[in-house]
Amino acid sequence: MTARLATVSRLLAVPALAVLLAGCGIRATEVPTNFGPAPSRVRCSLAEPDGSAQAARGLPVQVFLLCGSSLVTVDRTVRVPDGAADSERRLLVAQGLLDQLAQSPSPAEKEAGYSTDVRGGITVGGPRPGDPEDALRLSMAPDGLTSYALAQIVCTFSDSAAAEGDGSVVLGGPGAGPPRRYECTDEVRARPGSKEPPSKDVAGE
Repeated sequence: MTARLATVSRLLAVPALAVLLAGCGIRATEVPTNFGPAPSRVRCSLAEPDGSAQAARGLPVQVFLLCGSSLVTVDRTVRVPDGAADSERRLLVAQGLLDQLAQSPSPAEKEAGYSTDVRGGITVGGPRPGDPEDALRLSMAPDGLTSYALAQIVCTFSDSAAAEGDGSVVLGGPGAGPPRRYECTDEVRARPGSKEPPSKDVAGE
């Protein structure tokens, strides 16, 4: 009798062990969890064209704003009077671009993560005697700008009618120092805070 009871106990223990082993598997829980909304992410792109930026009629341009740790383009317009001479038109475009860079991003752009490091009040003029004819003189010396602001200005100018269209722009300051040719490179667009636009002396150009 004792042997039979032992046998029955062993037989009953096998299914129980199988159930325990099956319970060791990892299965998806059906219990709802609520940890709040997912963290917001910088999109660096507008869901649709920003109406406030397109409201004003003028010459369509693009300016480089900051988003995250890189530069991205946004559409803008600048006003240029009809019939303006080429030299005057170039300066008007350059000043318009500076003004757009210094302007606070629209609510939609802020929501998308855009910002600017260019401060208002900077003006731009043409070349001085001895400067290359495509030089632009800023009211603030380029080396006095933050690396972000300099990258924004260089990349915006070099990709516009304010420059020669070769990916570079000649910039100088208000002082007597000679201007330099700055380039907007892929590295500058990707890391404007740590990679300043490369520049070179324009003497002899």
